[in-house]
Amino acid sequence: MEDEIASMAALVGASVSGAKAMTATSGPGYSLMQENIGYAYITETPLVVVNVQRGGPSTGLPTKVSQSDTMQARWGPHGDYTAIAVAPSTVTDTVTETIRAFNLAERFRTPVTILLDEVIAHQRELVALPKPGEKQIIDRVKPNVPPEEFEPFAKTARGVSPMPAYGEGYRYNVTGLTHDSMGFATADAEEIKAKMDKLRGKIMNYTSEITKLRVEMMDDAEIAFVSYGSASRAALLAVALARNVGVKVGSVQAYTIWPFPDEELREYCRSCKKIIVPELNMGQIVHEVARVLPPDTEIHSLQRYDGEILTPMQLLEKLEEVM
Repeated sequence: MEDEIASMAALVGASVSGAKAMTATSGPGYSLMQENIGYAYITETPLVVVNVQRGGPSTGLPTKVSQSDTMQARWGPHGDYTAIAVAPSTVTDTVTETIRAFNLAERFRTPVTILLDEVIAHQRELVALPKPGEKQIIDRVKPNVPPEEFEPFAKTARGVSPMPAYGEGYRYNVTGLTHDSMGFATADAEEIKAKMDKLRGKIMNYTSEITKLRVEMMDDAEIAFVSYGSASRAALLAVALARNVGVKVGSVQAYTIWPFPDEELREYCRSCKKIIVPELNMGQIVHEVARVLPPDTEIHSLQRYDGEILTPMQLLEKLEEVM
C-alpha cells in the first residue's frame, strides 16, 4: 500500500474477507497504524502486525536497536481494550512466534503485535522451518447457524463470536462505533458495558492459553534477570557465566509481553529477593515487574537507550552492583 495507514486498513478488509493477514513496519509506521489497529480491536478482526522497534520518538534512529515501543503495543490506540503482544529473541523464535501470533489472533479474534527489535530483525541464524503438520494451526470459528439467526458479535461460552467471511452468505455490519451483538451502533449503557467486558474477558479469562515464558536456572535462584527480546540473549549468557563462579542467578524470559504474565512471574521469582530488568529503553517492563512482585523485592532497572545492544558484561556488572 502507499502508506502504513492504508496498509492497516487493507489488513482489516482482507481479514473480514476471510484471509489471514499481516503487515510489518517499524516504530513511526506502527504509530501511523494505531487508529486502524483500534478499529480492528473494536470490530474484533484477527490480524498480525510486526513492529521492528528502533529508537524514537519520530524518525529517531532508523538503523539502531530499541525496545521502546513495548508500552505502545499495549496502549497505542485510544480507549479501553486488551492487547496481545509477543516478543521473539532469535530467528527461530521469530518463526515460531509468528505462527503463534496468527493462532492467537484467530483464536481470540483480535490484533496481535510481534515486537521484534532491530537486532533480531537483521540477525542471521540457521533455522529449521517446520514441515506442514508439525505446528498446530488455529483457524477462526465459523458460524453453524443459518444466516437469519446469526449474531455477529454475540457473547459465547469462550467469549469469542464465530466469524464468517464476507461472501459466504452472512451479511453483517462492521463499524468502529461501539455496537451491540448485531454490529449496530448503540448508546445503551448495558450494551456498551457488555461490549467492553467482552473485549477484555475473551483475553483475560484465558491468559493461560496466551502467556509463554522461558525459564533457566530458577530452581535455586536468589537473583533473577527478567527480560525479553534481544536483551534475553545477553541475560542467558550472563547467567551461565555467573553460575560458573557460584552465583545463584537465573533468567525469566517473557515471550508474551501482553497480557503480562503476572501469575507465572510471581511463581518463578518467589524465592528471589533481587530482580534485574534489562531493557533497551528508559524502563517500561520494569514497572510491570514491580507491580507483580512482592513489595519487599528489590527491583533494579538496567536501561540502555543509545541505539546499542545490551551486552552480557553490562548485565554482569549490574549483577555485581546489586550483590
